[in-house]
Amino acid sequence: MMNWLSQHRLALGLILGRFARAPFSSLLAMLVFGVTLSLPLGLYTLIENVKAVAGNVRLEPQITAFLSTGAEVGDARQVESRLKKLRAIKQFHFIPRDQALHELLQSTGLADVAAGLERNPLPDAFVIEPKSFNADELDTLRNELMKLPKVDKVLLDTAWAERLNAMLRLGRDIVLILAVLLGFALVVITSNTIRLQILSQREEIEISTLIGATDAFIRRPFLYHGALQGLGGGLAAWLIVSLGLQLLNVGITDLAKLYATQFRLLPLDANYNLSLLLFSSLLGWLGAFLAVGRHLSRTGPRA
Repeated sequence: MMNWLSQHRLALGLILGRFARAPFSSLLAMLVFGVTLSLPLGLYTLIENVKAVAGNVRLEPQITAFLSTGAEVGDARQVESRLKKLRAIKQFHFIPRDQALHELLQSTGLADVAAGLERNPLPDAFVIEPKSFNADELDTLRNELMKLPKVDKVLLDTAWAERLNAMLRLGRDIVLILAVLLGFALVVITSNTIRLQILSQREEIEISTLIGATDAFIRRPFLYHGALQGLGGGLAAWLIVSLGLQLLNVGITDLAKLYATQFRLLPLDANYNLSLLLFSSLLGWLGAFLAVGRHLSRTGPRA
């Protein structure tokens, strides 16, 4: 056991020494690795932020029936009595046009605009919660509501949120495909880098072979090289995305203030960051494993 640990410590120390002797080329390789990884990581971070916002949106179907602008109080009461008779409706409530305008102006921070309006442009409305979430039954209910007197328009309020969720799912699929393609490219890049390392140390490897070095002994330093390069690339990707979020948040914060709200892009949590470092290290290790395996297959196996 102690011999096994000493061999790994020796291999790790050897690779760290090589990094120290050529810091610029080592950092450049890690930076290339990190820039490549930062693209899918940044896209995924943006998708998760949009997903968090969409998660706060009410997704249970709600139907809003808008009355015509010329509807009177008696018309609203007539519609209310008809709504009470529809079995497909679970509950509903009436929103007068004055209340709707007040809430709109308060939520947008444009309360002073009301003074310049000659009349209230908003109609009275009924917000309806159906009993069933079935798409066909919702369409049937919407058609019935359109037939009511003085009902001008009927909207399914959460249809946009469902479309947003569908686009988010599509975005995650695109990020996954992009991550797989770029991961394959990083494996190839790391493999070529390790292959150049092997060629530059061919004489050392041959001498080690002559004195009885095993394949595992020869492979071990290069595997550490690939894994550490991947780890450094993962850290670089995390730093690039974190810096990008900070820069974007400057403009996003100013934009959110104009709409009297607060919103900031948040980084991924620790579990995602740990997964990133493990994934990037694995990519580097795999590239090194393929490069060394190809070299060893040409020279023949050793015990």
